[in-house]
Parts: sequence; C-alpha cells; structure tokens
Amino acid sequence: MVSAYTPPVQALIDELGRLPGIGPKSAQRIAFHLLKLPADDANRLAHAIREAKDKVRFCQRCFNVSEGDLCGYCSDDRRDSSIICVVEESRDIVSVEKTGEFRGRYHVLLGAMSPLEGIGPEQLKIRELLARLGPEGVQEVIVCTNPNTEGEVTAMYLARMLKPLGLTVTRLASGLPVGGDLEYADELTLGRALEGRRPID
Repeated sequence: MVSAYTPPVQALIDELGRLPGIGPKSAQRIAFHLLKLPADDANRLAHAIREAKDKVRFCQRCFNVSEGDLCGYCSDDRRDSSIICVVEESRDIVSVEKTGEFRGRYHVLLGAMSPLEGIGPEQLKIRELLARLGPEGVQEVIVCTNPNTEGEVTAMYLARMLKPLGLTVTRLASGLPVGGDLEYADELTLGRALEGRRPID
C-alpha cells in the first residue's frame, strides 16, 4: 500500500508512533504540529532530545536518571540509607518526593515483571538491589510498585526474596486506586499511602 505522505513525513509519523501511549492518529497529529512549528522551535526540541540522550545516564547505585555517576538522592548524605524505596521508573521518584514524607534512598527497577511481555526478574534491577542491602545497612525496603497486576506480581516476588534476609518489607497502604499509576496520583493520596505502608504477607 502506497503511503499518502512523503517519505520524510511518513518516517516522522512512524517514529512518533513507536513512543509509548502514542497511537497512529496521535502520531499524525503530533507530526503535523511539528511541521507547522517555526524552524527554531523544532530545532530546540531536537536539541533537547539530543542533549538528554548525550548527557543523561543511569545512576550507578540506584538506576535513577542522572548526569553523573550518582544521582542527587544517592549523593545526598542527609538521606537515610537504612530505608530504600523501590520504584518501577525514575518518574515515580518525583511522585514520592512531592509528598515530603520520605527521606530515605531509592532503587529503580526499570520496569515491572510481566510474563506476557517476557519481562522476568532477570530483566529488572533486582540483583543490584540485593547487592546494596548489606553494604548500605538497609533495614527496611518499601515496595512502591504500581497497584496494578504487574506491580503486584513484582511486589510479591520482592517480598519473597527480601523477607528471609531479616528485613522489614512494606508496601504502600490503601489510598492508591488499583489499576492506577503512581505518576498520576496526587500528593495527598500518595502521602497518606506512604505514611500508612504495611508489611507484605
């Protein structure tokens, strides 16, 4: 089937369509919006993408996004290293920080277990989490994965791995809707859930 668009336009639509949450119609809409932008605006966007790809990496300790070897949370000596909050993605850290309730350290799994998509424990940063526990004197791990099927499976797996080590393993309390994402939770709801975290059975 012949494309209705010139090759450069079709290539732009195709690349935008590969982004998470962007369907074919949204990809077309964004592509044509970008084509209408003044050249300076489009170049600024392209430059921001290149800069982020060139300068941003993953923290060597917790796998949060960082410009240096360690992210700001890992290099901050005022944070409590005995408590680690485990999240799925770096964006979840921002949500937790907005509550003002947590002063420990973080660990980013870079995803959640999803057997249907072929994502098991080996694809996540679980080995690296286990390696941190002894050297950092960790006493409590707060499992802060999303309250959906993948997040729950990941939380249960982590609890089975961590409990035999004599650690306190907690999960966020009620307040977060099941099937929702931390990214969209308001500060009050997330703050209450963090305050009322409970042990995982």
